[in-house]
Parts: sequence; structure tokens; C-alpha cells
Amino acid sequence: MELGLHVKQAEVHGMSQRGGAVESHLRLSSREIFSDLIPLGKADLILSVEPMEALRYIPFLAPDGMIVAATEPIENIGNYPDKEKVLATIRQSAQHLLVEAEPLARQAGSGRAGNVVMLGAASPYLGISTEQLEAAIARFFERKGDEVVNMNLNAFRLGRALAIKEDETSK
Repeated sequence: MELGLHVKQAEVHGMSQRGGAVESHLRLSSREIFSDLIPLGKADLILSVEPMEALRYIPFLAPDGMIVAATEPIENIGNYPDKEKVLATIRQSAQHLLVEAEPLARQAGSGRAGNVVMLGAASPYLGISTEQLEAAIARFFERKGDEVVNMNLNAFRLGRALAIKEDETSK
């Protein structure tokens, strides 16, 4: 909003408190937005911290859309599909970036920073400058002190560096 963009956000909480899915729609536009929800086939990006959840929302993805998904499954059901089959399906479905977020988060200083690693990995596809995203991360974590701010900035940068490296490799 500080960038003058229109923002709409909606969350659909299923059984999230019991390990189920949480679906969030975030719409950013230079023009007015009339609906909180993204129509099927119109999402520019699916950002998922769990690979099977990325598959769940593929119908929302635009034909030229991008999936950025963590590779580490959260196996909270007895019949979770084979991880490699899930990742193969993502690879076959759309443009994608698969991220081993947990090791990067630990490298940044905390295994809990995986979501910020994922934000960094998605950042090249957002149309928002690195400086603006880093300033927002710093503001968000500032009340927790400089060490937490720096750890999260490092997590963001590791995720972003991976995305840029993968993009250069695929060309």
C-alpha cells in the first residue's frame, strides 16, 4: 500500500488448527480491485510452503503463472503421496521453482525462517523491488531486535539468490 498499489487479501481457514490447509489470496494491482478472491486461471503466482498444497491450487494458476513451492512435505495424513511424485507433478504442471527452504532457513540462523526464505524465492516474480521488500521485513521484525531482523533479511536474501540462480540456469 505504501507503493500506491491497491491491495485485497482473503484467507480461507479450513481445518488449519488441526494440520489442514489454509488458503490465502493476495491481490496487488495498480488499478482498483473489486474482489478479494482470485478467479480460477488468473493467479500469476502460487507460493506454497508445502508441495502438495501447491498442487491443490493449480486450477487458480494463469497459463503463464509461476509456482514457487517448498520441497519439504508436512506429512500430517497417513496416506501422504510419495514426495518425488508430488514434485514431479509440479514440474510437469507449470513454470516452477522448487525450494529446499528448511536448510536455507537454518543457514540464515533459524529453521523457523522458512517462510521468509520462500518470500525471497518468490520475490523476483512480485514486481516489487528488493529494497522495498527488505524494508518491509525490517519493519515487521524490528520489535524483536536487530538479530531477528538480520536473520530474516538473510533468509530473504538466500531465497532470492536461489531464485535468481535457478532463473539464470534455466536460460
